[in-house]
Amino acid sequence: MTTAKLASLMARGTDFLGCETAILCGAMSWVSERNLVAAISNAGGFGVIACGAMTPELLDAEIAATKVLTDRPFGVNLITMHPQLFDLIEICSRHDVGHVVLAGGLPPKGSIEAIKQKGAKLICFAPALSLAKKLVRSGVDALVVEGMEAGGHIGPVSTSVLAQEILPDMAGQVPVFVAGGIGRGEAIAAYLEMGAAGVQLGTRFACATESIAHPHFKKAFFRASARDAVASVQIDARLPVIPVRALKNAGTESFTAKQREVAKLLDSGTIEMMEAQLQIEHYWAGALRRAVIDGDVEGGSLMAGQSVGMVTKEEPVASIIAQLMEEAARALARRTA
Repeated sequence: MTTAKLASLMARGTDFLGCETAILCGAMSWVSERNLVAAISNAGGFGVIACGAMTPELLDAEIAATKVLTDRPFGVNLITMHPQLFDLIEICSRHDVGHVVLAGGLPPKGSIEAIKQKGAKLICFAPALSLAKKLVRSGVDALVVEGMEAGGHIGPVSTSVLAQEILPDMAGQVPVFVAGGIGRGEAIAAYLEMGAAGVQLGTRFACATESIAHPHFKKAFFRASARDAVASVQIDARLPVIPVRALKNAGTESFTAKQREVAKLLDSGTIEMMEAQLQIEHYWAGALRRAVIDGDVEGGSLMAGQSVGMVTKEEPVASIIAQLMEEAARALARRTA
């Protein structure tokens, strides 16, 4: 009965995504690639390719390679400030990608129409209720409410507060997925009961057996606690930098130096604001690659959410999803007992 209730609470999310379990994998650059994405979709969840700074040619190859590994639905996450955004959208359309996730700001003019013209569903991040309403009015099909406990780029408000602010108003209009700091099924059950259509997890999957992350990267996660995942600091108000949550190391200090460097170029007129922001994004992409691919856990970026303390061992994606669902079902059983 409880399993049936869990399925019922997730039904809107699973119908929207076309999968068995309304659990999305957050788009983690260098981590959310063909192997992890396919494994999550094959296990009944919903994998999402992290396009990040990929060129259209690289994204084309990545989608094709993922389709070789799974015949289940998966999505693609695109960054709004990417200079070739519309070319990337065309690649997704060419591959009949069913769901596109736009991250990094409001969708640029024409991007929503371009994504939806071939029938793809569009998912966007909503960091506030006012923006959630604006996104839905503009044609967005689903929302992700992600709190500051998440890894990678974060906003200033916690998951629990955002969920309370946005779910009562928006859950009746479009599917809303809650993200940020979720590491166990009990939290999933709670957000589903609040009206969420499903959830998104990243950190919990980063060290899965199918993840290509370097063993050193994974060991850093196993050793870490919640308090080790800290947010980066903005040092110059003239340079709007979205904070990034990662495990504290020497790379954290390097980012402070990079901000100073970019701020000086901006002040001198050498570069425009868009280029300044792109330089920051390229810094993170490179720093993350050094950690994930090369295993440089001191100088690279160990992006992780505060749920990192719940990541204690390497295990298959299917086991992670099964455990989360079992925990959620037990939590619902306790509520109805």
